[in-house]
Amino acid sequence: MKKVLSTPSTKMTFLNGLESTQDLLDAQAHVWNHTFNYINSMSLKCAVQLGIPDAINKHGAPMTLSQLANALSINKTKSNGLFRLMRILVHSNFFDKVKNTLSEDEKEDEDEEEAYCLTRASRLLVRDEPLNMATFVVAMIDPTLADPFHHMGEWFGDDNPSPFITKNGRTMWEYAGVDQSFNQLFNEAMATDARLVTNILVQECKQVFEGLETMVDVGGGTGIVARGVAASFPGLKCVVLDLPHVVAGLEGSDKLSFVGGDMFHFIPNADAVFLKWILHDWNDEDCVRILKKCKEAIAGSNKNGKKVIIVDIVVGDKGEEDKTTETKLLFDGMMLAALTGKERSEKEWANLFYTSGFQKYNITPYPFGVRSLIEVFP
Repeated sequence: MKKVLSTPSTKMTFLNGLESTQDLLDAQAHVWNHTFNYINSMSLKCAVQLGIPDAINKHGAPMTLSQLANALSINKTKSNGLFRLMRILVHSNFFDKVKNTLSEDEKEDEDEEEAYCLTRASRLLVRDEPLNMATFVVAMIDPTLADPFHHMGEWFGDDNPSPFITKNGRTMWEYAGVDQSFNQLFNEAMATDARLVTNILVQECKQVFEGLETMVDVGGGTGIVARGVAASFPGLKCVVLDLPHVVAGLEGSDKLSFVGGDMFHFIPNADAVFLKWILHDWNDEDCVRILKKCKEAIAGSNKNGKKVIIVDIVVGDKGEEDKTTETKLLFDGMMLAALTGKERSEKEWANLFYTSGFQKYNITPYPFGVRSLIEVFP
């Protein structure tokens, strides 16, 4: 008797719960999308490294593929690769396509009916723009920060505080202390963010600094935020506290000074302490230690408005868009892999404040994109 092979059913036992073939295919597409989603990030990094936003901006008009290839001086045999890269980036809304305005004689290719132009997002990647994020993109996708994700499964079974330590045998801060190229790249990335935050602080959040005469920027690096705030508020003097090797050799002024030290041990006295993207780097116990030092620093102030000013993410805000929630959760994933900190809900923030001895707080959602402005009062 001839044996008949059975045809697999679309309703296999392991697919219980799926109602149709389309359910199966939708589930597969969802898996594929997330499997290959890293290609969006890598394509963006490639665009920055090639200088595509800079080339289009310098050209001053939309560019055809051949114009872009010539401006980038890429290998001519790889123009189709450039087309495919741009196709991904157009889909991701980093570039847009418009009708080509070149004459027939000017076109290098008869198929070049379209040209590429910048979008709001890619304008933030033009290096000549004062608030550009080009270095931030390259730094956050650097192998130093990406590789620990390959060790996350291993980390769940070991005793290390973070996958970064599982991969490198030391904390990210210790690693930056010995790898000068990564240290410089990371510091430049943080400086780009500081410029953006400073711009918003001095234009949109002036009320935060009313009545203050002194402020300490904890972990303020080279003083970008402190310089901007001090310059914008005549009666305010600022101090930047950071590790000695960070502030070594930096020159201050009559309104700005630098102090080398450790925030876990000492924070200079002031009317206000400023913490931009600091507390999300640390676990709850370390955050309480930092906040208690902040409370000691403002204890001697006689200002009614003395406080701690925090720029950080608040997870789980009501009514926020899915994309905003996704961005916050992705940042939390970075904290999980690279450091010992996390992005916190309002309840978690409140617990930190009250445990540290503060009496009240106020959250202003989204003056800095996905980040909120938090004022904490003794």
